[in-house]
Amino acid sequence: MKEKDVMVSIICLTYNHERYIRNALDGFVMQITNFKYEIIIHDDASTDNTASIIREYEKKYPDLIHAIYQTENQYSKGVSVENIAFNRARGKYIAYCEGDDFWIDAYKLQKQFDFMETHQEYSLCVHAAYRVSSDGEKLNDYQLRPNSGNKDYTVEEIIKGGGGIFATCSYFSRAIYDKNIPDFYYNAPVGDYPFEIYMALKGKVYYMDEFMSSYRVNAVGSWSERVYSDINKRIEHFMKIADMLDQINVYTSYKYNDAICWRKKCDRFYNIFLLKNDLKELKKDEYKEFYSEISLRKKFVIHIAFYFPGLFKILKKTKQCLLKRDSDDR
Repeated sequence: MKEKDVMVSIICLTYNHERYIRNALDGFVMQITNFKYEIIIHDDASTDNTASIIREYEKKYPDLIHAIYQTENQYSKGVSVENIAFNRARGKYIAYCEGDDFWIDAYKLQKQFDFMETHQEYSLCVHAAYRVSSDGEKLNDYQLRPNSGNKDYTVEEIIKGGGGIFATCSYFSRAIYDKNIPDFYYNAPVGDYPFEIYMALKGKVYYMDEFMSSYRVNAVGSWSERVYSDINKRIEHFMKIADMLDQINVYTSYKYNDAICWRKKCDRFYNIFLLKNDLKELKKDEYKEFYSEISLRKKFVIHIAFYFPGLFKILKKTKQCLLKRDSDDR
């Protein structure tokens, strides 16, 4: 495979994903395209059998899979593992999929590639995704389908979305932008939200209303499992997001200040709920407009938590995504 022939680089980051990595790799190698692509997979010193499984596939597909095996965990050292993987990429476009997610459409890459090739004004193409349990069971009530139909998304919509609109395993972007991402991206506690915003600032964002991947919810070893299972870590996460949004405000010369203020107020709203479970404070004038805009379902959840905390704990255990900030609040 010649370097100039690689049109798409698949970036896959993995850590302790032995239960899931075969699904991800199978989704990569099954792609049917009229162009050449490569798979850059970064294993961050997994302590399970993830690396062994990757080596198995690498041996079977030596011209397709290019693995990076760390002997020491880089994430814990504050090293950007995304940068490590991206620096190995040779494609004109980058497709993303973490090791616990997977693709379900053999023509996913071809569809997104064809769109981006014929629409030069777009920087990012995304699509619908099923949300599945750690065992791969579809959670039909919580699909990542932000719109019923194809749609262009604005910077304001993406900022207000809080990083929860699109599945990261649906990302298909132009590689040129990734190499010039500003500091607010690297200072952020997550990669998906600032990345979506940056891509929207550099070009149009197109949503394909097709289910072509599955996003695993609360997978064992996932970042979301570690953060969202600890309220203090979750609140700290919101605070770091607020700081990132302030940096974006400066970067954009306050062009999107209204959307940023709305998003920060939304996160403060959830912080009050998580910290105090204080319904009266949530209804104060500062949050009155936001409270009136959220869905009836979410209001129901808040009232259950306030008046029936025991029942709320049971519901949380049976519905993993009960407090997920979903698209019906936007």
